[in-house]
Amino acid sequence: MINLLYSLFIMKHIFLPFRVLFSLYGFLLFILVLLLLFPLVIAASFFGKTRGGNMIYRLCQFWADSMMLFWGMRHRNFFEVPHDKNKQYVFVFNHISYMDIPIIMKAIRNQPFRILGKSEMAKLPVFGFLYRNAVVMVDRSSAERRAESVQQLKSFIRKGISVVIAPEGTFNMTSNPLKQFYDGAFRIAIETQTPIKPILFLDTHHRMHYKSIFTLLPGRSRAVYLEEVSVVGLTMDDLQLLKNKVYDLMEKKLIAYQASWIRPS
Repeated sequence: MINLLYSLFIMKHIFLPFRVLFSLYGFLLFILVLLLLFPLVIAASFFGKTRGGNMIYRLCQFWADSMMLFWGMRHRNFFEVPHDKNKQYVFVFNHISYMDIPIIMKAIRNQPFRILGKSEMAKLPVFGFLYRNAVVMVDRSSAERRAESVQQLKSFIRKGISVVIAPEGTFNMTSNPLKQFYDGAFRIAIETQTPIKPILFLDTHHRMHYKSIFTLLPGRSRAVYLEEVSVVGLTMDDLQLLKNKVYDLMEKKLIAYQASWIRPS
């Protein structure tokens, strides 16, 4: 046992420099492609939040395709039940890594959508401009601004555009399948009578750990589409029931797929 632990310790420290170097390569490549796309993002921004936003999302999908190709990440979508791309959804996903955003761009294709994201990211140079024009930003420190974000998401749904929300809010830094869910995604789904479509990200935890951007690694990436959860006829009185139903479904499936961050309690 001592020899095994010593071997694992040595391997970890030998492997660490490679991971840091690969992360630096990945980060520089990210900056290069972002700068190349930036003029197109500026041009698209003049077409407004709806049409221009759709154009920016297509650019983001091209960015994700390029990045993951050069990062050596092989992505596949799996569907437990057939997925109707012509329907609108409130997509929800488990939030475990910095890689979740590019994976979203790979997972949801051929249907317009908007992501709810943290407002802090908009402060980054260059990337912040793209972020502000592509994402519905939420400032959780202000109830008024949270309400404004919800109204924006509802307006996109009324225009035939799906929305994507991480109901955990922030990274799941526990060894449990999921963190506690916020109400927002489920409130929007009920109020707009839009079905919920859960998606599981099984490998982003390995591709880049939430602790550091210097943990990038090539490898497989899987997104699993679960069955949609109907909200037909539900009211705000059913919000907690709906939230628990989606949580239980996602938790059960993450355990079944043996998500790597899950540890026995």
